Amino acid sequence: MKAYFPGTPDFIMRLFSKYIWRFSLEKKEVFLTFDDGPTPEITRFVLNELKKYDAKATFFCIGKNIENEPEIFNAIISDGHTIGNHTQNHFNGWKNDTSVYIDNVLTCEKSILKHSNQNSDSKLFRPPYGKIKKSQARILIEKGFKIIMWTVLSGDFDNKLSKENCLQNVLKNVNNGSIIVFHDSVKAAEKVTYVLPKVLEKLSKQGFVFKAIE
Repeated sequence: MKAYFPGTPDFIMRLFSKYIWRFSLEKKEVFLTFDDGPTPEITRFVLNELKKYDAKATFFCIGKNIENEPEIFNAIISDGHTIGNHTQNHFNGWKNDTSVYIDNVLTCEKSILKHSNQNSDSKLFRPPYGKIKKSQARILIEKGFKIIMWTVLSGDFDNKLSKENCLQNVLKNVNNGSIIVFHDSVKAAEKVTYVLPKVLEKLSKQGFVFKAIE
């Protein structure tokens, strides 16, 4: 597993200032996000936990998973959460030509529209792995997409990271306006089932409100 920052350094946010990394530092709000779903093994668990705290979140969905699990996809929307585009096939922008990458994003957008029971037209986008070329980002921004990155990376995808340290990654780095990344994927399921309930409980007691990205 390559090194990553649990808390995104300020210099990275400044370097890529056209991306959205966080929201207002003045408001006691956090923005939970879940990548890679919908996934039958974990997404409904996530939805149930969020409901306990009246917490809203943003789900960056993979198009092929939407196609496979339209009922779970619509459960996300029906619970009042927002949807983001995570490409149709979880493409790594650094490894794909710009035209191929953009086509894959637009295919995911079609999957979102096709299967949404509320005609959800999302222009929120998160690049898988956080890897996207400047040429790809420029075109997506021109097409009206908002590129949503993060302030806090839980590390739930890291096989070498314990669930306890995953929890600490979140709690030690969260602040007002933080965008926090989890994954509703099979790979991350064990950590998420441990960490998410504790994050919701602890941050709620600290007075944080959990909001979806609009």
